[in-house]
Amino acid sequence: MGDHLEKSQHALLNEGDENEMEIFGYRTQGCRKVLCLIGSILSLGMLPLVFYWRPAWRVWANCVPCSLQDADIVLLKTTDEFKMYSWKRVIWISLSALSSTSGLSPDHPLITDEECIINRAIRKPDLKVRYIKVQKIRYVWNNLEGQFQKIGSLEDWLSSAKIHQKFGLGLTSEEQEIRRLICGPNAIDVEITPIWKLLIKEVLNPFYIFQLFSVCLWFSEDYKEYALAIILMSVISIALTVYDLRQQSVKLHHLVESHNSITVSVCERKAGAQDLESRLLVPGDLLILTGSRVQMPCDAILIDGSCVVDEGMLTGESIPVTKTPLSETASSAPWKMQSEADPRRHVLFCGTEVIQAKAAGSGTVRAVVLQTGFNTAKGDLVRSILYPKPMNFKLYRDAIRFLLCLVGTATIGMIYTLCVYVLSKEPPEEVVRKALDVITIAVPPALPAALTTGIIYAQRRLKKKGIFCISPQRINVCGQLNLVCFDKTGTLTRGGLDPWGVVPCDQSGFQAVHSFASGKALPQGPLCAAMASCHSLILLDGTIQGDPLDLKMFEATKWEMTVSGKDFHIKETLAQTTVVKPPDTVGQVPAEGLAIVHQFPFSSALQRMTVIVQEMGGGRLAFMKGAPERVASFCQPDTVPTTFISELQIYTTQGFRVIALAYKKLEVDCPTATLMREKVESDLIFLGLLILENRLKEETKPVLEELTSARIRTVMITGDNLQTAITVARKSGMVSEGQKVILVEANEATGSSSASLSWKLVEEKKHGLFGSQDTYINIREEVPENGREGNYHFALSGKSFHVISQHFSSLLPKILINGTIFARMSPGQKSNLVEEFQKLDYFVGMCGDGANDCGALKMAHVGISLSEQEASVASPFTSKTPNIECVPHLIKEGRAALVTSFCMFKYMALYSMIQYVGVLLLYWKTNSLSNYQFLFQDLAITTLIGVTMNLNGANPKLVPFRPAGRLISPPLLLSVILNILLSLAMHIVGFILVQKQPWYITEFHSVCPVRNESVSALTTPPNIPEKTRSNSTFASFENTTIWFLGTINCIIVALVFSKGKPFRQPTYTNYIFVLVLILQMGVCLFILFADIPELHRRLDLLCTPVLWRIYILIMISCNFAVSLAVEKAIIENRALWIAVKRCFGYQSKSQYRIWQRNLADDSSWPPLNQTSYSDMQGVSYSNPVFESNEEQL
Repeated sequence: MGDHLEKSQHALLNEGDENEMEIFGYRTQGCRKVLCLIGSILSLGMLPLVFYWRPAWRVWANCVPCSLQDADIVLLKTTDEFKMYSWKRVIWISLSALSSTSGLSPDHPLITDEECIINRAIRKPDLKVRYIKVQKIRYVWNNLEGQFQKIGSLEDWLSSAKIHQKFGLGLTSEEQEIRRLICGPNAIDVEITPIWKLLIKEVLNPFYIFQLFSVCLWFSEDYKEYALAIILMSVISIALTVYDLRQQSVKLHHLVESHNSITVSVCERKAGAQDLESRLLVPGDLLILTGSRVQMPCDAILIDGSCVVDEGMLTGESIPVTKTPLSETASSAPWKMQSEADPRRHVLFCGTEVIQAKAAGSGTVRAVVLQTGFNTAKGDLVRSILYPKPMNFKLYRDAIRFLLCLVGTATIGMIYTLCVYVLSKEPPEEVVRKALDVITIAVPPALPAALTTGIIYAQRRLKKKGIFCISPQRINVCGQLNLVCFDKTGTLTRGGLDPWGVVPCDQSGFQAVHSFASGKALPQGPLCAAMASCHSLILLDGTIQGDPLDLKMFEATKWEMTVSGKDFHIKETLAQTTVVKPPDTVGQVPAEGLAIVHQFPFSSALQRMTVIVQEMGGGRLAFMKGAPERVASFCQPDTVPTTFISELQIYTTQGFRVIALAYKKLEVDCPTATLMREKVESDLIFLGLLILENRLKEETKPVLEELTSARIRTVMITGDNLQTAITVARKSGMVSEGQKVILVEANEATGSSSASLSWKLVEEKKHGLFGSQDTYINIREEVPENGREGNYHFALSGKSFHVISQHFSSLLPKILINGTIFARMSPGQKSNLVEEFQKLDYFVGMCGDGANDCGALKMAHVGISLSEQEASVASPFTSKTPNIECVPHLIKEGRAALVTSFCMFKYMALYSMIQYVGVLLLYWKTNSLSNYQFLFQDLAITTLIGVTMNLNGANPKLVPFRPAGRLISPPLLLSVILNILLSLAMHIVGFILVQKQPWYITEFHSVCPVRNESVSALTTPPNIPEKTRSNSTFASFENTTIWFLGTINCIIVALVFSKGKPFRQPTYTNYIFVLVLILQMGVCLFILFADIPELHRRLDLLCTPVLWRIYILIMISCNFAVSLAVEKAIIENRALWIAVKRCFGYQSKSQYRIWQRNLADDSSWPPLNQTSYSDMQGVSYSNPVFESNEEQL
């Protein structure tokens, strides 16, 4: 019974997805609620505050576990490493209101059909639905399967035939009403968070609660000045945070609100087409698309007609994309799986703009609503901004541990204080106040403000360099980056491609290259016609728009583009068909041009596109363009030149982008609509190669060299050709001269054989072309001498990466350790690759131009977008300068900010410990520091240092090692502990020595003479007039000594801990900080040596002999000398720490380091010129035949 309850109480939400969560069922219990209410009253509101910080505790205290079916509260826990809890209330929807108006009953056909999730969610006979809302998404309770399921989308299992049959005529009004009630409105509502809500959320931060406690305590002790200063700093900090959050909320609200109030035309099954507000759309509705420039308010599947869409919001590129209708096939497979083509070519995404809608013949353009609200593509993007993935950075976890250590130290101090004051028979309220004081001394309330200033300064410096940051906390993470992934096109290379030439071919093979630089017109023929028509360009308002590559290719032909008029009639052709014509000067056929009657759009998965064209007064032709290897595979073998591979290598290895072209003649009578893509794309005639130039950006090579010299790994992730990527890697310096590239090729399992994996060495050879020395790729048969010394890089394609992930997962980490070039990678594969690198404990940065890089930019520890499009809105960093120079800038600033954070932690720890030690010593005499003494240390010394210490800029040189990433690293801990011990020793020595002095008598308040007398005469206390006596209860020789030692020690520690090189600029360049230290030291020395009774009275100090003041200076100087020597000779001595690590045999526990050590000892790695086969379980690595000549290794 218990096991059954446990199973029914617990389930997984979004299983397998990125936002997977565990869900637990609970039922509220009245008596528990009453007990919690009593506890809240008795604790003066502290219990609700604890429940606010710990949501799981609230649920456990108020509720009892039960099955999810009976639950009225659910507890959610993320399955990632953060294990974050949240709770949601189960909400009921009643359909009874509809039953009266629409005549719904439990046995109504609409309710009894349990094919769709909506109907399975309706509980019979009372017609009620249970749901929860998690991160803006509704999950309804599926009564049949007994689990919560996402609602607001069409079911994935629907086939294309089912979609046409079920939704092709629209939904009935009853179906629409039911779906509206259950799915909710079709709106991406991002409400502008009220300022009071933001304020409460910020104020309830645990540290501000601690500050509130500190301030109340200080007011009770009449320590008003510093309390007011802390209140002022906190108010400014809270106000800035709330303002920033409010601005983000307003910006996001304005970004999405325009898509929530659009009027659309919807076809209702009985009433026909009617205008409707977009908020009322539901999955399954049939949209009628008319006109142009229409904003899509939802995701929809195109089922009739075609559309040209601007998807800049999603991809980052404002390039028109052609969408084709989902054909009605007999297959029962889900519509997404019915063909090898990318299913997204049928989907109109929310937030995108329909530029043109073309109906087929005399019909209309129709689309079925696929997803609504936050389930849409745009909704998903907005949710990723509203609920960002938490950042797992050890610094922040260490910061909590650091504060807990301080709290532990404060607890010891409290016990000591209680013992001392109770034994001294002090009043109870005084004992409690003094004990609580210790907490506010040991845990510095100014710590968050001091840390925040460092980040703000770094953010400001980045802004000056054109780098904008929407997640300031990630600046520290930049300092730990040790691997940076780069997109190629538009990031490493220039965005635009320029036509360089074409290589035509005929039956005898490839012909001479036609260079566009020669200025000669391209000869007319099928090759020229293919370049003029095989594209997705459109004519909009008199200008040709579309993919820049298509545009350059079309312009190279010198042809013209027009749109057919009303007198244009071709059977089975869309209205307003695009027509391309050769220039008037050309008197050759086809003089009247070509009409593009059908398109099979380009997709990165298929690596090709095909068009069907109608010759004016002639037959029909099909033209294909795409990746050379793919296009050649669809051609008649005898039309592909035998030198195809070598010719292709000549151009790809020079970094050219190569596109192949092919064509075939089609039967005139065959209707276009019935032509299957597979039939059109077969038995083609190979026409030749189009060569386009894609040059490296000038900044690419120097930046990559700088990163490599700093021992930061660089990796290329591109959708381009593998050989082109290898060449760009060599030219850019990503692969250095003398380093080898090993090609890893994996093939899927076929019916007769299991998945295979081969390893081939790519050799760089010189090859002459047009008088210049260039390179091409050759697969080398023998093993190089240094091939096994780690001096190699793996290169693989997206297909191989997929196969390795599926069938050779145990080999994947080994490949990634030296994997540098990843080509033909889809957007999803880019994200997966970044995640795999993170699993190896790399701190991964991703730099892309926003096109297809969104997922990877979001996944990486640090995402840097070179595009300002909406697609990069989820990227933490955006560079205004569209080149990779921003990457080293960001790493330098990150390192400087990280070191600054450590400096501040160390300084704040020492400052609090200096005060802590001093106060506890004075407590021994039932004395303490006065309010003005505290104020001078807290405000005039520490606050000014905290604000100015962070002003050091980043060191312009990127050094080949990173700063420590953890607060609990041995050098940092040793530095703090040694300095605490030094301060403790100095304070104890001063405290004991002052009591040993011959002039020390407790009842006297000064040993300063009234008249000028020699120092030697100050051995006996003179008769002091009453006016020099202090009425303060704090003034004593111990107090005066401890205060001077502590105050000047705070200044010295700031100088010792202020780090310069190698990560920050030298301390002397921070002029404001140096000036502050000089002024503070000057003021302290003035107070120490100036005999001004009024000043002493104000600060509750006693006048001491000059000789004792010199002793104080000697003690401080010794402390400074030892502290500085320890810091320079031990703490910052990198060579010493490396020697210590070797001596104790310490080795890094990072996964990538462990793999590197293992591979260095593996003589059989990398396995060259071998083929590995998976077993059918897909995890083993077997190599039955090893033919490599091991004697050559």
